[in-house]
Amino acid sequence: MRINLNADLGESFGPWTLGDDAAMLAIVDSANIACGAHAGDPNVMRRTVHLAAANRVSIGAHPSFPDLQGFGRRVMPMPATELENQIAFQIGALAGIAALEGAHLTHVKPHGALNNIACADRAIADTICRAVKAIDARLILLAPATSQLVVAGHAAGLKVIEEIFADRAYQANGELLPRSQPGAVLHDAAECVAHVLAILDAGALIAVDGTRLATAIGSICVHGDNPHAVDVARAVRHALTQAGHTLLPLSEM
Repeated sequence: MRINLNADLGESFGPWTLGDDAAMLAIVDSANIACGAHAGDPNVMRRTVHLAAANRVSIGAHPSFPDLQGFGRRVMPMPATELENQIAFQIGALAGIAALEGAHLTHVKPHGALNNIACADRAIADTICRAVKAIDARLILLAPATSQLVVAGHAAGLKVIEEIFADRAYQANGELLPRSQPGAVLHDAAECVAHVLAILDAGALIAVDGTRLATAIGSICVHGDNPHAVDVARAVRHALTQAGHTLLPLSEM
């Protein structure tokens, strides 16, 4: 398969550091960079864009609910226009920072609670897609496999690439197992590799209860805030290469 390995990065803030972005950007093909709403700030954003460009890693915006204290993991109900404004504000901010480095955005991937709710709520998924398309219809939408966000992206005429998570477990409906439940987050690199390879071999999401949901798969995500993220990303990349897959930035998919 031609496939992409991505990570959610740029999630430090001021003097506070989260994750090892430099190490991750030497491994992954694409970076989803926090835009200041759940994490990140202009200085962190520029450092992350600079490192991504230096490693020839494609750059994407990672917009979220405006929830800095909750790391974007809390649902924040708001009118559609207000959500559109938030998404446009965040994508625009990262696009401006990228321009300072002579780089440009290739994709958008919602973060945290916003991404999770868009998996099931078509109205919110449509709102996200309207905002992305209005900003630049050429932007790729990176969306969770089998989700309403995938459906909405296609309906909006966006290029959509369906994503699975190397380090998260799935429910029978295709949504992520909530972080509050045991086993929701996979930390062991070997366990993550087995999880990814099983999904790719099946061509389907595999839930914790054994349910399989057939899906196209174009990208694999490793969360940069996972304490073992670098080990997981390195192991997943090695396993994919050994299995004969070709890894590419989203811009080349």
